[in-house]
Amino acid sequence: MFSWGHVEHGESFVEAVKREVLEETGLTIENPKLCGVKQFQTKNDERYVVLFFKTNQYSGKLTSSEEGNVFWISRDQLSEYHLADDFESMIKVFEDENLNEFYYCNSENWDFKLL
Repeated sequence: MFSWGHVEHGESFVEAVKREVLEETGLTIENPKLCGVKQFQTKNDERYVVLFFKTNQYSGKLTSSEEGNVFWISRDQLSEYHLADDFESMIKVFEDENLNEFYYCNSENWDFKLL
């Protein structure tokens, strides 16, 4: 399960991922585990960091939100959908226990490393 969001003032990362998933999917998740990071330098020389969490523990009914239509698909169906350009590489960090980081090492050409 994937959800993009932000952290509210005074909120922990785990609390934020639980809240974001609930708001965007209607599902209450339990025990999200940090499984990697994605990072790059912005054009203003700021560091942009995304934390990857995963879980298979959830309850509730999958419900679309203002963020968009949500639905379940199998892992092997992902290639049938229009995804972010880096998604297929990024998901390797979720699936490979030997990977921890998706790092854009050259944001001009969007070159990246999986570490």
